Amino acid sequence: MSASQLIQNLRNMRVAVVHPRDQDGDDLVRQLQRIGCQVQMVWPPPPQLPLPLDAVFFLLDRDTKSSMPWRMADLQIAHIAIVDYENPTVLKALLDSSAHGVLVRPIRASGVLSSLVLALSQRGYEGRLLAKISKLEDTLRTRREVEKATRLLMGLRNLSEDEAYQFIRKQATAKRVQIGTVATSIINAHAMLKELDREGEAEK
Repeated sequence: MSASQLIQNLRNMRVAVVHPRDQDGDDLVRQLQRIGCQVQMVWPPPPQLPLPLDAVFFLLDRDTKSSMPWRMADLQIAHIAIVDYENPTVLKALLDSSAHGVLVRPIRASGVLSSLVLALSQRGYEGRLLAKISKLEDTLRTRREVEKATRLLMGLRNLSEDEAYQFIRKQATAKRVQIGTVATSIINAHAMLKELDREGEAEK
């Protein structure tokens, strides 16, 4: 991707700046506006971000590090921390902040664009990893439910494992649904019938 294409992708990006209205805050807002971002400045730190947003720059110091609960939220937003200096306490807070990028004050125009691009790239990579994990979890959950439904059919209808599985698969094809949907229906139906049997026994 060329530099011009990269800049074009940043135009009209929605960015919040959680920073006091001082020289650093004003310089950051001006630089983001030069890039073409839609910028809103917020101070003091709000309990919730003014969504929708693509990125947020936030001051991280001893007074604000515990007042921004959204920093740890799983949001589709790139987080860029702004720090005054580097010491063990600040670095610990930075690691705990889930930031995708960092700026050090005094803020210089030359570092804003690279920090924003890096943070957006990191957030995108993180999002793709989370999507893969979610897909794998869904696949494992479906597999477990298919195995459970297969065992139920084997016991209820005296079928072989392959016969039970093929029955589930054919039902999914006929109904044009995922095989996991059929498996879940079988499991739920069996659980409901067992509950009806228990209620019937209790009434005797």
